[in-house]
Amino acid sequence: MRRLRLAAVLVVVFLPLAVSAAGGKEAAKAPTAPPAPPNITAAMAKGGCKAFAALVAASPDARSTFQSAVDGGVTAFCPSDDVVRSFMPRYKNLTADGKASLLLFHAVPVYYSQQSLKSNNGVMNTLATDGSANNFNFTVQNEGERVTIKTDASDRAARVKSTVYDRDPIAIYALDMVLEPVELFEPAESPAPAPAPAPVADAPKAPKKTRHRPVADAPGPDAADEASPADQRKNSKKSASPTTAPCLRWLAALPVAVAVVAALA
Repeated sequence: MRRLRLAAVLVVVFLPLAVSAAGGKEAAKAPTAPPAPPNITAAMAKGGCKAFAALVAASPDARSTFQSAVDGGVTAFCPSDDVVRSFMPRYKNLTADGKASLLLFHAVPVYYSQQSLKSNNGVMNTLATDGSANNFNFTVQNEGERVTIKTDASDRAARVKSTVYDRDPIAIYALDMVLEPVELFEPAESPAPAPAPAPVADAPKAPKKTRHRPVADAPGPDAADEASPADQRKNSKKSASPTTAPCLRWLAALPVAVAVVAALA
């Protein structure tokens, strides 16, 4: 009896200790839960993109898509607050789906560190891309340390101003303008071609030199015509006197000649 009682006491005392020890080993072997992924909109707001983060938080489709993309890696481009405020009149004219598409257009489903972003050039799909129905893509261009993003709906490219957040699997970069997808906005007008140069006109030829014969002056009015009547009479007497004088002398000598002829006869 004593042995049975002693065995019962041992079981009562040591069984709980054995169970707790086994449970402790199992608890020690259990893996710790991974840390929760960072809130992407909160990271945007802390980095100077509060206005854009507020728009994402206000759109259920955009908010859930942004957050679900974090697990696989995501790179977001958020316009600065002053840029978003100036764009708000156009943003309000979009439908709910259009607003969500515009916000998702500012992220790609790949994590790009600052260095890897500077080494990438070309077309990228975005979180708004939906198969072949809606492209919603843009073009990344790199020139040295300068990174720009070009869309077909804008005549200029957006510039990456600074890094807001960069820790795998999330990268966030600030932009100096809102990215406009051509699926929601009119495409930018292409610059008009330069006009063709006008044909060069031949230089005018110099006119041939012609020799002009000297033209004699027209005879002026006769001096006699311009003289007064009294002068004309005087001039007529002067001009007549030399011719009439010989005639008068011959008439005076005629009777003498007749007398001489008669005497001789």
